[in-house]
Amino acid sequence: MKSTILENNRKSTVKKVMKFFGLFLLVFSIFAMSSCRSDDDPVDNDFFAGTYKGNISYFDGSSTITKDNGSVFVTKIASGTKYNFRFSDGIPDLNGVEFKQEGDNVLVMVGSTESAYIRIDNNTLKIAYTRDGKIWTANGSR
Repeated sequence: MKSTILENNRKSTVKKVMKFFGLFLLVFSIFAMSSCRSDDDPVDNDFFAGTYKGNISYFDGSSTITKDNGSVFVTKIASGTKYNFRFSDGIPDLNGVEFKQEGDNVLVMVGSTESAYIRIDNNTLKIAYTRDGKIWTANGSR
């Protein structure tokens, strides 16, 4: 009986240590991804993650969010040509947007039009994107 209690306590301690270690790895991974240098070039990197800060907005037909000091966290996904855009301040994300290289260090969204345009380089991000009656905008830098 005593050995069963000790064994259960040992298992519980091991589980707590593993949870703490898992949480530590998660926090470390997030910190490592968000601390990319601002001179990283989204064109030349197999993996790119960068935060652009500036004016952002979103309109969904009934409500509007506008922030002068918002941010957009940009990540290149495994496909190598698609990017995700995670907006601050409750603005919905844009995911899986495909890009092509234009010039030396500029990426422009494939199929850009007057109502759907995203441009990225290592210093600036410009978004004027409309989909399903919703509008995202961003004008940021890092």
